[in-house]
Amino acid sequence: MQQLSHPTLCLVTDRLRCNGRRIEDIVDAAVEGGVGMVQLREKDLPASDLYSLALRIRKVVGKRALLFINDRVDIALAVGADGVQLGENALPLEAARQVSGSSLLLGRSVHSVVGALEAEANGADMLTLGTIFPTASHPGAYTGGSPLVQEVAAAVSVPFLGIGGIDASNAANVIAGGAAGAAVITAITMAPDPAVAASTLLEKMRTASVPTPLEAR
Repeated sequence: MQQLSHPTLCLVTDRLRCNGRRIEDIVDAAVEGGVGMVQLREKDLPASDLYSLALRIRKVVGKRALLFINDRVDIALAVGADGVQLGENALPLEAARQVSGSSLLLGRSVHSVVGALEAEANGADMLTLGTIFPTASHPGAYTGGSPLVQEVAAAVSVPFLGIGGIDASNAANVIAGGAAGAAVITAITMAPDPAVAASTLLEKMRTASVPTPLEAR
């Protein structure tokens, strides 16, 4: 049984927003700084290139953090990832579970209390809830802020991470609202020192955290 530290800091990758640096190097530094989960999300890559990158990221991460692959159950299984993160329009959770059995943790991206309840009922091991705060990656998207975090925390028992516009200035609010952790992109990938950025974020999150470990099957 996999165990996630509480709170969990997740790095969602974007190799095009690394200030010219290799995404492998960003991931390595971020995990060294305290990132406990890496979600490989490079939607523009064809399957063969994504598979090659996933193999490299798997090697970089090792056993130091969990590795999730965005949407692609096949690639997650092929590289020995820990889980797959499924968007709301991705493969249904039931089908993903049928394909992967107990090999993968299944995460589902949700945007509302209704979506969170549905994902929990369908067997998601964890959720990613967004968009919490305004973010450049989803300009103009509805942002629920801390109230959305609190509403979902009151409605579901499955652990969830907040995503969207989270940085050192507001990460503690997400945890205080009931989230198990936070997922970030540019707060780490664009930082001059990704290890320091990760460490700072995690410390902010810990100020609002209840020190109880989360267990995901």
